[in-house]
Amino acid sequence: MKYILTIMTLFALWSCSNPEDEQKLEQLDKKSAREVTLKTITQGDSVLHITVQNIWYNGDKIATKNDTIKTAAAPKTWNKVDSTQTLSKVPIFVTVQ
Repeated sequence: MKYILTIMTLFALWSCSNPEDEQKLEQLDKKSAREVTLKTITQGDSVLHITVQNIWYNGDKIATKNDTIKTAAAPKTWNKVDSTQTLSKVPIFVTVQ
């Protein structure tokens, strides 16, 4: 959870950056970068929230890290559970720090 919150914070700050400083994706240096992939996979009555990070430096992949958080597809809360809502369909908010 700590990793996902950190990644979400990083993406939010990045999206709030000054438009004058923005670079088009094609202009970014792809040789040295941190690539983050978020996936949601439903398995039966569970949802897997998967984060994959690749760190590239001078064109070489120097580190890879995978994290998976497993939750119930429809967690029980104090509110009435809507059977049409599952955690696989909730929006993803990303914050970049």
